[in-house]
Amino acid sequence: MASLRYLEGAVTLRLDAELCIGCGMCLEVCPHGVFAMEGKKALVADLGACMECGACALNCPVQAISVTPGVGCAVAVIQGALRGTEPCCDCSQGKGACCS
Repeated sequence: MASLRYLEGAVTLRLDAELCIGCGMCLEVCPHGVFAMEGKKALVADLGACMECGACALNCPVQAISVTPGVGCAVAVIQGALRGTEPCCDCSQGKGACCS
């Protein structure tokens, strides 16, 4: 999904290929097609498309994926788009995305 980008190079998503069991759950839950399968392992195919929603990490049965919400906070991006404002959130302070 090359047309939807947030902050190139700032995404915190990491995939530990050694831990990956190739279940494909990350491919199923990722709303932006960040992952692909190569052989029997997942790989990050489009890091810049990641909006750091965390669905992949939450659904990975072996914790092979980590992502820190806040840099590309999905809720803040959506709310900013709906309001016509810049995305903002308090994720770094542990309050969750709350731009109100």
